[in-house]
Amino acid sequence: MAHKKSASDIAVNKKARFLYELDNFLEAGIALTGPEVKSLRAHKVNFIDSYVEFRNGEAWLVSLHISPYENAGYTPQQPDRPRRLLLHAQEIIRLAAAVAQKGLTVVPVRLYFARGHVKVEIALGRGKKMHDHRESLKQRACERDLARELL
Repeated sequence: MAHKKSASDIAVNKKARFLYELDNFLEAGIALTGPEVKSLRAHKVNFIDSYVEFRNGEAWLVSLHISPYENAGYTPQQPDRPRRLLLHAQEIIRLAAAVAQKGLTVVPVRLYFARGHVKVEIALGRGKKMHDHRESLKQRACERDLARELL
């Protein structure tokens, strides 16, 4: 089931749904600077190869590219810096254990605004095999044909 983009969505990671079988969705806050939030309001974000890494009991979102804000002033911005995710300790422990034991990956699925705060939806993902990709493409084509016939 594809996620429809709502008005509060900043960006949706479509490639994650294609490359992974996603399960166990979770909402997390994200620690950002002021200019990064302004760039997100302008939808200047890229999910390419981003994932969640666990270090020292903390969850970090790695390689999420947020373009520098043009009017940020003199403070230089690092667009690909790791950003800390704001999760409860038990959630971090549970996700880190699943990644370590089952060979899963935690990937960001979408960024959105909730009550004025930037939130990221993350999910546990198991990598699809090549034949799974072909099945996904066939299923998507069938759904598209069915929708076309209903119109």
